[in-house]
Amino acid sequence: MQRREFLRRAGVGAAAALLPLELLAAEGKAKRGRKAQQQQAPAAEIAAPKISSADHPNILWLVSEDNDCFLGCYGDKTTRTPTLDKLASEGVLYEKCFAQPVCAPSRFTLISGMFAVGHGPAQHMRAQGKIPAWLKGFPTYLRQAGYYTTNSAKTDYNSPISIPEAWHDCRKPAHWQNRPDPKQPFFSVFNHEVTHESCLFPDNEKAAFDPAKLRIPPYQPDTPEMRADWARYYTRMEQMDGQIAAKLKELEVAGLAENTIVFYYSDNGGVLPRSKRSLQESGVHVPLIIRFPKKWQHLAPAAPGSRLKEPVAFVDFAPTVLSLAGVKIPGYMQGRAFAGPAKAAPNENIFITRDRMDERYDMMRMVSDGQFIYIRNFRPDVPYVQPLEYMFRARGYQSWARLAREGKLTPATAQFWGTKPSEELYEMASDPDSVKNLVGDSAHKATLEKLRAALRQRMTDLKDNGLLPEGSALEGYDASHAPGAWPVERVVELACRASDRDAANVPTFIAALDEASEPMRWWAAQGCTILRDKAAPATEALRKHLSDPSGAVAVAAAEALARLGQTAEALPVLAKWLTGDNTGTAQLAANVLDRIGEQARPLLPAMKRVLAGEKGGKGGQNYPQRILEHIIAVLEGRKQPLVYPDASQLVR
Repeated sequence: MQRREFLRRAGVGAAAALLPLELLAAEGKAKRGRKAQQQQAPAAEIAAPKISSADHPNILWLVSEDNDCFLGCYGDKTTRTPTLDKLASEGVLYEKCFAQPVCAPSRFTLISGMFAVGHGPAQHMRAQGKIPAWLKGFPTYLRQAGYYTTNSAKTDYNSPISIPEAWHDCRKPAHWQNRPDPKQPFFSVFNHEVTHESCLFPDNEKAAFDPAKLRIPPYQPDTPEMRADWARYYTRMEQMDGQIAAKLKELEVAGLAENTIVFYYSDNGGVLPRSKRSLQESGVHVPLIIRFPKKWQHLAPAAPGSRLKEPVAFVDFAPTVLSLAGVKIPGYMQGRAFAGPAKAAPNENIFITRDRMDERYDMMRMVSDGQFIYIRNFRPDVPYVQPLEYMFRARGYQSWARLAREGKLTPATAQFWGTKPSEELYEMASDPDSVKNLVGDSAHKATLEKLRAALRQRMTDLKDNGLLPEGSALEGYDASHAPGAWPVERVVELACRASDRDAANVPTFIAALDEASEPMRWWAAQGCTILRDKAAPATEALRKHLSDPSGAVAVAAAEALARLGQTAEALPVLAKWLTGDNTGTAQLAANVLDRIGEQARPLLPAMKRVLAGEKGGKGGQNYPQRILEHIIAVLEGRKQPLVYPDASQLVR
């Protein structure tokens, strides 16, 4: 159906809340693209020198999905992972390895050796990042050096990085065994999905662990559903350990174990509630074990059985593999090799980011020196727990929401349910559950100031695209790195002020609303939204920007005015940008409508017509559709909204 005809049939005027068909089809298109990538036929051969595995190590990545350090070798007393525990005893275990809190930005970082936030919108959970022409997936350099490269089979790179250029074979059956010359060294990746988040969704899967005997961390409520999730997850960890054992056995049978460096790691933090998608330790601390056979022990950073405390992150993996293979590391890579002849000095700190997760926006940044985790919440008014459709398929989350509605949480479990503090600081050794925020502790003032400064400097140096609205012309490496394109340092400062929730900053926001720079105006409007009624002196300034040429600024101004009770002025603006051609701005507007809840009721008939039209056409699920389904169900009383009062009101 043509878009014009669709609008006519929906019967909605110019001010009504209709989503463009191209937006509603975005996720389906992305899924088809990812599937096509994963089914990529073997690539054409790239001219490369003929080298021998006698002089270059094979490198094998064994990756599990969505798990924290639930391994015996990391001190977990419940899990049964004999294969990985043995691998750790034979190799080097990294105690402080950090990943992005969700897979797609993590995989961008892994394949590129660069931070996703420099290539917006790659920092979001599933978005096509805008990369420079010279950026290649690092396996390309291994291919050019003579390695045989295979990936079985996940890509999910959040970017148009060339799959045929990086991999000889990128399909489920891709395997190092298929290389044409048995003497050719290989780099092979195998992804194990048995521990993926979706393993929590079935309700009829028998667990091999007794739920009653499991430890429930203090930040989670102790409910039967939560215990069932833990039991199911430990069962899947045990199955994953067996799959890793099978891969290692293949190496031994082929006589290649003594010539292969083996990595085991998880693609992002654990999947249980308040882990995946979160920047606390439970969401970003992942296992990393590397076994170096005797022949290649000189490339190892330490002796077999060692446990290293130096912090490493996914941005370091690409340069490390190139170092181990004896391949020159491109100068643009932002990570540091932590093994091999190009081993660099240890990281002073690690930088991790969190932005849009599926359909829901938020922005958090984290730095860690390996001892402390510091988090800056740039939208502290947006609750930790948002109604993410996919996430809430897990019954553990559903039980948490039930107790919140009933006011039966504990002080620790209520922390994660309300709005966020502007800053968080946790000591990893004494508080691995990240429940004691040390920001107000004078004994840690120096640490707080040091990590706060490190965070701001990283964001400035990387031209952090999370500071830009999704859909901005400034997004992407080339645009955001162009000299003078935007005042990055000033935007970082303004975004920090916006998230401070200090009414004394209102005059600053009013002034910034008149800046030429789009991100300055955007953060000024967001600062007013965060302050809610305390931003009343900015009312007239916000009204002027309801017609801002930037849709993102207009949407942010509309949200701020809605929070000030000016709904009649806000809704037509939100409706206008929902129907615009900029899909990023439409997504921002959809999020605002859902956040304001009951105030969006006048647009309920229009939203229902949009949803009915999409289901009657292409069907399928996508992010805007999920938001519409949620808000319509809440407004019609078919679904209970999540409750976000002061955390103390949720405690029994």
